[in-house]
Amino acid sequence: MTALEKLKAELAKIKEFKPTTWSVKNKTSIYLMMLFITIWGVYQFVTLPKEQFPDIVVPTVYVQTVYVGNSPKDIENLVTRPIEKQLKGMSGVKVKKITSTSLQDFSAVIIEFDTDVNVDAAVQKVKDAVDKAKKDLPNDLTQLPTVQEISFSEFPIMYVNVSGNYDLVKLKEYADRLKDRIEELPEITRVDLVGAP
Repeated sequence: MTALEKLKAELAKIKEFKPTTWSVKNKTSIYLMMLFITIWGVYQFVTLPKEQFPDIVVPTVYVQTVYVGNSPKDIENLVTRPIEKQLKGMSGVKVKKITSTSLQDFSAVIIEFDTDVNVDAAVQKVKDAVDKAKKDLPNDLTQLPTVQEISFSEFPIMYVNVSGNYDLVKLKEYADRLKDRIEELPEITRVDLVGAP
């Protein structure tokens, strides 16, 4: 063996990547390993829990205040800003975004939290912040600030109107039957009858 051939053999050993070399030499083991990984993946996919209509939880809290007889600018200065100031100072929860709207006689503040925040804890923190803000609000508010959680699963997905040339009793009877039929569907959680006598 010449010196050049020895050098080539040494370089081949240095450049060799052992896992690849082992894989090439043990093809059967690699095929079995791939088969086991594929079977495990298919099993995980089949047993993965799935929901046809998953509940969407975006921790969002809504604060509304009514103060009749004031312009949007007055509402913003007297009501919205003091509430926002206390909300921005909340600790213990991660606030993602605060959006406020000041209209004639009405103030609305929407607080959106990070998705990992407990909704009940977020609502309580907002209530505490609004209670702190009450000392800075006018004493003659038409309605004190109310705090409520926004639940997307409670939003109606469809409105059905029933009308016709029948008396109200007959229309209500049809509406009740329709309500019962809709409630039988497994995807529907609740049906409300609105405007019925």
